[in-house]
Amino acid sequence: MNPNISSLPHKIIGVAVIWNNKKQILIDRRRQQGTMGGLWEFPGGKLEPGETIEECIKREIAEELAIEIEVGEHLITIDHDYTDLRVTLTVHECHHIKGIPQPLECDEIRWVNLEQLEEFNFPAANVQIIAALQQKIKSSVESGKV
Repeated sequence: MNPNISSLPHKIIGVAVIWNNKKQILIDRRRQQGTMGGLWEFPGGKLEPGETIEECIKREIAEELAIEIEVGEHLITIDHDYTDLRVTLTVHECHHIKGIPQPLECDEIRWVNLEQLEEFNFPAANVQIIAALQQKIKSSVESGKV
């Protein structure tokens, strides 16, 4: 274990995998000038004091994309260390309820199929989210649920 890890800033992030009725997932591209600029990600943001993860996800999506979502089941929690930051990503599958997504806090947004996710460059921590989604779908298909 790296002894410097405990001195890194730690952010707890609520992350949304937002599905629409066409079985597409909403992703957004980070602004070029910020940290990990230009990479694609699943939308979400930092947990505020006194907030639940579900409240955080709903608030962040309203602020960043101007849409309303229903926060669904927990998909995965990921602890990841970047060189200058520790993050805990708590990921929930969500459903788009209403509104047209607007790129308020990002450069671009897209609805994509699960298979298309691998065509986009994501931050390292997000790769595990894609793997968890693929595994969940594969398990559903094998058990006859899809």
